Parts: sequence; C-alpha cells; structure tokens
Amino acid sequence: MKIGFIGLGRMGLAMVSRLLAAGHEVYVFNRTASKLASLVSEGAKACETPGEVAGHADVVLSMLADDTALNAVTAGDGGLISVMSKGAIHIAMGTHDVNFIRQLADDHAAAGQILLAAPVLGRPDAVTAGRLGVIVGGDPKAVSHCLPVLEALGRRVFQAGTDPGSASAMKLANNFLLASAIESIGEAFALVEKSGVDVQVFHDLVTDGLFASPAYNTYAKIIANKSWDEVGFTVSLALKDINLALAAGMAAGVPLPSANVCRDRLIGATAHGEGELDWAAMAREQARASGLI
Repeated sequence: MKIGFIGLGRMGLAMVSRLLAAGHEVYVFNRTASKLASLVSEGAKACETPGEVAGHADVVLSMLADDTALNAVTAGDGGLISVMSKGAIHIAMGTHDVNFIRQLADDHAAAGQILLAAPVLGRPDAVTAGRLGVIVGGDPKAVSHCLPVLEALGRRVFQAGTDPGSASAMKLANNFLLASAIESIGEAFALVEKSGVDVQVFHDLVTDGLFASPAYNTYAKIIANKSWDEVGFTVSLALKDINLALAAGMAAGVPLPSANVCRDRLIGATAHGEGELDWAAMAREQARASGLI
C-alpha cells in the first residue's frame, strides 16, 4: 500500500521503519527535514509538504505531539483536509484531546474524507520489537481497509468502535494508568531506599511477583537505575496527556484524583528543568521530596 506519514519523532521514525520492512511504499514529511535522511536510506520517499504526501498516498498517517501540531497539518490552505481526495483516509496516531478528534472527524467528513483515530501503546523500543499496541476508532469499512497497515506496526489492534473519540479516550485512560503506576513505583522505591534497602533487590521483588508486567519491568528498571535520560516518552508529553485525561474526566463527569497527583509530579519535574527526561522522572520528584536528592 502507498502510505503517507507525517511526524518523525522517536515513535514516528520507528513506525516508518516497520512499515518499510513490511513492504509498504512510504512517503514522509517532517517539519525538521534532517530527520528524513535515515528513512530515505531505508527506502522512504521524502516530501516537502503535507499536501505532497497526500498526493502520493492511499492512506495518510500522522504521529504528532499535540493538537496544535495536528491542526497545523490538517487545517487551512495546503492542509490535509484541503488536499486529500474524497474518500481518502487520514489516521491520526498521536495522543489527542477527545473532542478535538471528534471535531477533526467532522471536518474531514464535511470534505468527503474519513478520519480514523489510532493512538498507540508502547515506547519506541516496543515498535522496533513488534510489541506495539494500536487502538483504532472510526468507520468500520475504513478500519478494515487499513488493518494491514495497523497490523504491520505491532502485536495487536484493539477496535474501540465507530467513534474516533473513543480511541482517544481509551489511550488517555491507558496513559493515566501508566502514570499512576510510575507514581506508586516511585513512592515505593523512595521508601525502601530511605530505609536502607538495596533498590536492586527491591526491583527484583517487584518485577518477579505480583507486579510482573511490561509496565512495571520497564519503569521499575529505569527508577532503580535512575536512568531518566534513556528517553522513550518525555515528561512534557506526559504532562500534556495527563492534562488531556483530566479534561476528558471533567467532560464526562468522572473524578480522577490520582491524575492530579501525577500532574503535580510532572509539573515539579518540569519546574526542575527535567521536561525532556523520560516521564519516569516522576519518581525523581518523589525522591527529591523524600530528601534522597
């Protein structure tokens, strides 16, 4: 399939490599053109505008940091909505506000196009290893048509239903759970470290028993080793997602008290100049509050 791909951050780079390895023809655009070189060497075709991407591709995927970035490539003259043909499909794979995605779906529909929301579950290393999860919401026929593309990216596709906003809500809920897990892991590690316990032994305890899971394995290791600079997902992006989760909770009338704790940790990390560290630096904030650093 001819695929357009817009947004080449850590996740986007890994995702395009997967699509190329699966035999798809991929046209790429990124505002920072220097990020295109490695993918061109793998066989991707560089484009100078989002419109050029849409002109070549059967399906356009976007993997962008936030709603502002997605709006910049979809709205106005030269944006995807103005250049995509009728019946064309745009798959928004970033983590976005529920209502923004619903409005974007309406805007595409008014132009005779289709929007699918397909946010992903996993860090860049999960993409490379084929362990990425994908949550997709939108028109069932479009989802069926795009399944080969989504399945090339990872281990499983979770179908959220016909509303693209439902996929966004599921992704925000997932990230809220992860943030809560990181917060609790950080608190537990601070307790044992301040009590004189070897944190590596506690790491083994946590990841071998009741809490054995990819999330606890990944983040307990980062926290035990204090390897905050091994970035898979940044503090700044996590803060954006937690704020979106809180906004979704407010819109739905659902209190999320733990999300407020996570937000405060992320704000604290940002205030300490750690916005571009891995979001496991939430635990560094706990260690700082505990007098460990």
